[in-house]
Amino acid sequence: MASRKVFTFGSNTYSFIYRLLDLCVLLGSLPIAAWLYGLTIELEYIIASLIVSVAFLYIAESFALYRSWRVGHFSEMLLSVWACLSVAFFIAVMIAFLLKQSEEFSRVTVVLWFALSFIFSFLWRVIQRQYIRARHRAGFNIKRVAIIGATNSGRELLTEIRKRDELGYKVVGVYEDRHPRRVTDDLNMDVEGKIEQVIKLARNGQVEMLFIALPLKAEKRIADILLRLGDTTVDVHYIPDFLVSTLIRSRFANVGDIDTLSVFESPYLGTKEWVKRTEDIIISSIILCLISIPLIMIAVGIKLTSPGPILFKQRRYGLRGEEIVVWKFRSMSVMENSDIVTQATKGDPRVTRFGSFLRRTSLDEFPQFFNVLAGSMSIVGPRPHAVAHNEQYRGQVRYYMLRHKVKPGVTGWAQINGWRGETDTLDKMKNRVEFDLHYIKNWSVWLDIKIIFLTIIKGFTNPNAY
Repeated sequence: MASRKVFTFGSNTYSFIYRLLDLCVLLGSLPIAAWLYGLTIELEYIIASLIVSVAFLYIAESFALYRSWRVGHFSEMLLSVWACLSVAFFIAVMIAFLLKQSEEFSRVTVVLWFALSFIFSFLWRVIQRQYIRARHRAGFNIKRVAIIGATNSGRELLTEIRKRDELGYKVVGVYEDRHPRRVTDDLNMDVEGKIEQVIKLARNGQVEMLFIALPLKAEKRIADILLRLGDTTVDVHYIPDFLVSTLIRSRFANVGDIDTLSVFESPYLGTKEWVKRTEDIIISSIILCLISIPLIMIAVGIKLTSPGPILFKQRRYGLRGEEIVVWKFRSMSVMENSDIVTQATKGDPRVTRFGSFLRRTSLDEFPQFFNVLAGSMSIVGPRPHAVAHNEQYRGQVRYYMLRHKVKPGVTGWAQINGWRGETDTLDKMKNRVEFDLHYIKNWSVWLDIKIIFLTIIKGFTNPNAY
């Protein structure tokens, strides 16, 4: 009986070479550093090099270092390399310290080793980038591609190809059977001709790669196009229109011999869940140590300025939509936590004078780091809404509940982009959800670090927080 598997997971040869190059850099920089300092490498240095290499490769996978980087994000890739190297060396140093072996190593040699690893990993990437660009400018390894379907996914694909010249793609044109004026009005895309024309180009060998970007409802048209392309040598790729706008995280999986494509799925799969949890524990522990004195001062301030408890707990939706209890410093004279919760507005009489200061500066959120440490929240993620607000908006905002594919966060992508505070209109909530889903779709450790950094840089105050 024939196998029902239709999808295969293509391996990227270049990503394997990149990993190999980085390993060579890490293992080769150590003897160079030892030679420069006049040191003989002994067994403990070999063990250290293996620990650093394993740690680096693991962290690099968590940072998605070996994915395809856009040309405009080259500097971001270099920062990711630096971050991976720094964390890997930090882990090795901590292991040596905990095992009381740090005195066995020359500090100068270790610093030289780190510096050379950084320089060489930087240099080979710059050289590789310039080499690929030079070959493409010279006309080598250029693939002529065409797009069938003037759709949203077709437009997105065309934009990506134009931004990423390292791919070496030359777009022959976009082909569509609809009237050109209709396409121009709807999507502002120039159409080269009808689908029949690009099929002829494929048969004549004038196109090497063809992308079909038609909606799923055009099943018969797609089947007909594939049938006619069956007697050509062109590479054919299919991009369903819904993949661009609907999927938050997608991957191929299988149930027995049946292949499936995930549509709605958490980004924390396998070891990524462990990585995210480790990140939360480490960062929340550090933050709680740093803010321990401010926590005490705020608690005293609340007690002295208004009667009532110091902390306020509220029911929120957490991971998978399960109810959690979120802690905050009390900033109001009332303790609302019923099925109807009224959001704070400008000049709200329920907010105390000291509470107003706490809310404007987000200091009332500090106790949520205990939620992070306990595991019900994360440092970065969609901000948790009151249960009453979830029930109100889940039927009004499309894909609203997909926010709960991840743990709620103390800070998030929506918040650093200005969508914080009162959501007095449906459009504000839609914008917040849109940014939350963008975070889930593009999650990485690097994105979390970026959001934490921007939260610190931009400060905790916000004009929309009352």
